[in-house]
Amino acid sequence: MADTGKRARVGWRGYIPAIVTPFDAELALDTRALGGYLEWLHAEGMHGLVLAGTTGEWTSLSPQERKALFDAAGAQMRGKLPLIAGCTWFTPNEVVEFARHAHAAGFDGILVTPPPYIRPREDEILGFYKAVSDASPLPICVYNWPPGTGIDMSVALLERLADLDGVVAIKQSTSNLARFVETFFALSEKVRVFGFSMDEHGLALLQARGGDGTMGAGAVLGRDHPDFYNLLWAGDVEGARACGRNDRRVLTDWYTPELVGRFGSGPAILKAAFAARGMPLGGVRPPLLDVSAEARERIGATLAALGKA
Repeated sequence: MADTGKRARVGWRGYIPAIVTPFDAELALDTRALGGYLEWLHAEGMHGLVLAGTTGEWTSLSPQERKALFDAAGAQMRGKLPLIAGCTWFTPNEVVEFARHAHAAGFDGILVTPPPYIRPREDEILGFYKAVSDASPLPICVYNWPPGTGIDMSVALLERLADLDGVVAIKQSTSNLARFVETFFALSEKVRVFGFSMDEHGLALLQARGGDGTMGAGAVLGRDHPDFYNLLWAGDVEGARACGRNDRRVLTDWYTPELVGRFGSGPAILKAAFAARGMPLGGVRPPLLDVSAEARERIGATLAALGKA
């Protein structure tokens, strides 16, 4: 797939996880744990990182904490791999303020959903993103996340958003294969499209038409996630298939088909998984709850079956 036009403005491709935000025992932002986590992610070969996304519990971060998170990650990782800042908020002015701070911290782009809770109409969503596009110093990845926002943006709306100058990518987080394929064919020549499933469906589409990648959650399996793409790009389809099977095992065991956690929130499940891997990153902030002891056992059993615990 040719990287021309707006696609060529960014080099985002492969596996780019939305990472968790580490907290200490008092549930304060833990920049020391963040540093070790970032080094591990880099060593495991991630193709980029999303901070303060859904998995990063942006909803419980104060504006000052979100900016501090960007500062810490940027100081450590800028220039090493693409950094994308989760800048979702309710009004475009605040989104742009976060984007400006992320730009100063060395980030390469921003990830933004429509304003959650208020359920704006399509023309209001278009106006929201246009205001962000007009003022953001960083390129934008539009994030369609129906379980979290209550809005499933139509492909027709996504096409209009892709025409905005600042929009260079779409993260289509849907479990509906037909909707993802429709989005990919409608937009992939114009902007980068993320959301490929790391299974036979995703492999078939990537082999036949190419594609950009997956913005997944947490990267708890480490190198298996980026190696799905690394091996595919190198022509080792069977190796990519094996990595994809591990990813699908985690998704099947821990999440519903709608990509919602089976026994807790996504951040709580992933933090329990990292703890089982010997990398404690703290608990989740209220109103989220840490997973139960039974859930921790189930999480550990999946990781053990995959040789990760």
